Amino acid sequence: MSLNNLKPPKGARRNRKRVGRGEGSGTGVTSGRGHKGQQSRSGYARKRGFEGGQMPVHRRLPKRGFRNPFRVAYEVVNLDTLEERFESGAEVTPEALRALRLVSRHGLVKILARGEITKSLTVKAHRFSAKARESIAGAGGHCEVVSLRSSGRKESA
Repeated sequence: MSLNNLKPPKGARRNRKRVGRGEGSGTGVTSGRGHKGQQSRSGYARKRGFEGGQMPVHRRLPKRGFRNPFRVAYEVVNLDTLEERFESGAEVTPEALRALRLVSRHGLVKILARGEITKSLTVKAHRFSAKARESIAGAGGHCEVVSLRSSGRKESA
């Protein structure tokens, strides 16, 4: 057996149904569309969520809350994680965190202060909590804020 003589098993491939090709075909006359009505006409397209005139579910259910379109979501990394994953003197960047799969591909990174840090690290991130900044400086490292623009994301107020 080789690539040039492969073929699907018998009965796996069928000819498509050709509608409107005479009564003997079984799908002549109305071509399987039934009689009259909106769905029998050419060009008919049902709207998304249409339920035959019944009030659609997206209108029946109550709407609650507010979704802020300007919200900026950050991927969180804590100090204890940095402590166990990086050597002393290392440079911690969003790319390095992505390489270790601590943050997803496109996320903005925020460093939070859970846990202790004893290693001197240069940490580059989009945001830092005040306590995390203090702890990193206390351990002999320093923090650099990476601009939101360099991450390919739009900065918002």
